[in-house]
Parts: sequence; structure tokens; C-alpha cells
Amino acid sequence: MSLTQLTTRAQLGIDAFEVRVEVHISNGLPAFTVVGLPETAVREARDRVRSAVLNSGFEFPARRITVNLAPADLPKTGGRFDLPIALAILAASGQVKEEGLAGFACFGELALSGACCRIDDLLPSLVACQQAGQAVIIPQQNKPEASLLRDLPIRLADSLAEICSSLNGGDALPTPIPAHSIQPNFQGLDLVDVYGQQQARRALEIAAAGGHHMLMMGPPGTGKSMLAQRLISILPEMSEAEAIECASLRSICGRTVSPQNWLQRPFQSPHHTVSGIALVGGGRYPRPGEISLAHNGVLFLDELTEFDRRSIEVLREPLESGRIHISRASGNAEFPARFQLIAAMNTCPGGCDSIASCDCSTEQLNRYRHKLSAPLLDRIDIQIELGRLERHQLLAGKNSQAETSAVVRKRVSGARQLQIRRQGCLNAQLDNRGLRRVCSLHSDVASYLTTAIDKLRLSARSYHKLLKLARSIADLGNALQINTTHLKEAIACRRQDRRRG
Repeated sequence: MSLTQLTTRAQLGIDAFEVRVEVHISNGLPAFTVVGLPETAVREARDRVRSAVLNSGFEFPARRITVNLAPADLPKTGGRFDLPIALAILAASGQVKEEGLAGFACFGELALSGACCRIDDLLPSLVACQQAGQAVIIPQQNKPEASLLRDLPIRLADSLAEICSSLNGGDALPTPIPAHSIQPNFQGLDLVDVYGQQQARRALEIAAAGGHHMLMMGPPGTGKSMLAQRLISILPEMSEAEAIECASLRSICGRTVSPQNWLQRPFQSPHHTVSGIALVGGGRYPRPGEISLAHNGVLFLDELTEFDRRSIEVLREPLESGRIHISRASGNAEFPARFQLIAAMNTCPGGCDSIASCDCSTEQLNRYRHKLSAPLLDRIDIQIELGRLERHQLLAGKNSQAETSAVVRKRVSGARQLQIRRQGCLNAQLDNRGLRRVCSLHSDVASYLTTAIDKLRLSARSYHKLLKLARSIADLGNALQINTTHLKEAIACRRQDRRRG
């Protein structure tokens, strides 16, 4: 009888819990049993592992084999357990040297030929191994995401036979080239391509500086989508910690991240037919939705009023908290969702230039407006209206005086760095206590704000949004305190408040 134990990890939400792969080979009739709460794909590892071992030139023990995946109460899903099970069987039967696997965590699905196949949702496990000080053996096809991590000993393998050869004294397994040594290659859109719309460009800069949500209203063809798509180009690149978190969420969904642009902020633009579950996440085994894939980046909802109202109402909680909690019968999962919402919609169902020239009926206008609830609109910091461009603006071609994204990004980055040094977060994320600390007002400015609150009948949330916007405008101008000019511009960015007043 012989017993061998290896280490791997199981995925649950964005967390990766350590799993001990225990293999016991004993006398008795040939049998192969996997226990430890395995789902169907894990139970099917018995057939994949047997064929992979035989086709790699090794002998599969004709004895009683018991595989325990501990802890037994943690669900095990996917094909990631094939490689550690096969290596543990070969080590227990004395065909490979067990001491060579000490300190390693192994991941990989095996083909019947013994080739190591790519597995999804690997990056969170690699991050957990890095934090635990464990080295890892993974398939060669997972090299792009493995290269994102610093200071993690990684060994890449194309097949089970290659790993066994290395363990028995053969050539060492290769390691990936770190992504940090690869030159970034950002090829995005530029703000200079947008004609006119100076007020909208300014509002987009304010939104970028403070991390504020934004709604653009106007007739078709006024540049709403163009502006939204170029928000990424004026946002500073992510830190390594933020980029790893975003890459982990994409890894869970089976999406790869290119080392050339892994620091670029994500931009998600779901179609208006998307369901509420697709937006926030879900499934039998919870997976991230669009709002989590947009974490640290932008979620763009074009034609906002065409979305199902029940679908977009689920955004209320994550807009405030920056996280989403999903509960299912198989388990609970919490995913980060600190995204910046940018939405666009027409002024009326007919796409008229303005309400004044609108020929839609009152009933049509009311039905159109009621597609969006007041609580949802109240959570959107900036609400502006775009008008059609004049003929001379279109015929003039590119505006040579328009600022490029690089110029605007420099101001945005400076304002964001100022906020992080002062309060440790962006202005849009300030709580009430932090807001009182960083938004002290002179008496004349406080008097003007009091008048605005009374005239516009602001809710407490709208009042706080107004202060945060004014603070971001002041930060863009390197002003120490908020003045009346900053407040006036902030009020101009809150169209719904002005209409209500």
C-alpha cells in the first residue's frame, strides 16, 4: 500500500481555496474512485487520467485506487484536477520521484494523449499561490495570464510525459516571460476625433477625474457613443494590483488577457437585450457579470431606455457599494463591481432635436421617461444634454485646436493623484464623513448652495453628488477649496435637478 498527497486549488467565486489531492493505492480488485464532492467533470477525470498515463508511456496500476479531494465539503468543478491526480498516482506507484513535487501546486486538464490543455479561471488560483509562497506547474497554454504575476515560480508543461521527465532528472520545465518586461501597446480611440460638443467633452473630463457616473441625452448622431468610447483614452492606466484583479475576473469567465494591454482599463458595452443576470452575474456556479468585467473601468449602456427596466434596476446596489453579492443553492459568491457607468439615450422616443421641437405626444413622452426610475437617475452624478452640430462645425473638418486624449489624460491623472493623496479614494467614492472633511465651504459659497438646494428641491443624495462634482471640478483646477464657480458648473452638469426645480 502507498499514499501520496499533492496540492492544488478549487475555484469558488473570485476566491481559490487550497485542495489536497490524496491518492491511496491498495491491494484488491482494480477500481478507481474519486471522492470529495466532485461534480461530473471531476468524476470523469478517471477515464481521462487512465488514458493519459498509458499514452505517456507509463503503467496504470491495476489495483484499488482511491482519490480524495479534501476538504470534502468544498465543491470541486472543472478539469483542473486531472494533472495533480495523474501525478499523484504516478508518484504513489513509484514511477516518478515524489520529492520533486514538494512545494508545488499543480493545475491542468489532460487530453487522452497526455497533452496538458488550457484551463479557465486559473489566475485567481495563481494569485492565491503567490500569496501562500507556492510554486506552480501549469499548462503551456495558460502562459499569457501566468506572465502577469511577479515573484511566482511558474513551470510550464505541454504534456504529462514532459513533467514526469523533469521530475525524474530530465530537462527543467520552462518559465514564462514576465508581462512587466513587455512594452505596452495601447491602440485606442482619441478624443480629438470628436467635433464640437465642448460642454460634453468638459463633462467627460470631470467624470474621468472623479470617477463619476454620467448620462448623455440628445438626438441621434450627436456624438454620445463616440464620447463614451473615448473615455478610456483619458483615464490613467491601472496599477498592477487593479490590473490583476480585473484579469482574475476575466479569467473566471474564460477570457484571456494580452500582456501588451493588460494595464488598460476595461470597457464593457452590453447590448440592450441583456438580462439582469448577465449584467450582475449568476449561474449555478456563480460567475461575474458585465458590471464585474467592467470593474476599475467603464460600463457603457447605449440606448439606455431600450434596456428592460428590471434589468437596469439591479444596478442600484453596485452603483453605491461597488460590489455584488450572488446567492445560489450551490453557494454564495461576492464579486467586485467598482465600475464607472456611462449611459446614452435620446431626448424623446422620436429622436427629436429637443423637447421644444418635439412632436411626440404627451403620453409617448411620459411612457418614455418612466422607463427610468427616479432612484436610478438620482445615482448618476452627471446628466447633460447634447445638441446637434451646426453645419459649419461638420464642414470644417478636424478642429486643430481640440485637445488630444493625451493632454486631457494628464490633467485627469493629476486630479486623481491629488484625491488619492488627500482622502485615499476618488471623489465619487467619498462617504459622508469624508465629504464633510474635504468639502468645507466659505460662508458665501454655503449661502449659494443653500439657495440651490431650496430652488432645485435636492434630495440628500443629489446634494452629496453636487458637492462631489464641485470637488472634482476644483481638483481639475488645483483649487484648495470649492468656490461658487465650481458649484455653478456642477449644477450645470445635473440636468435632472434643474428640470425638477
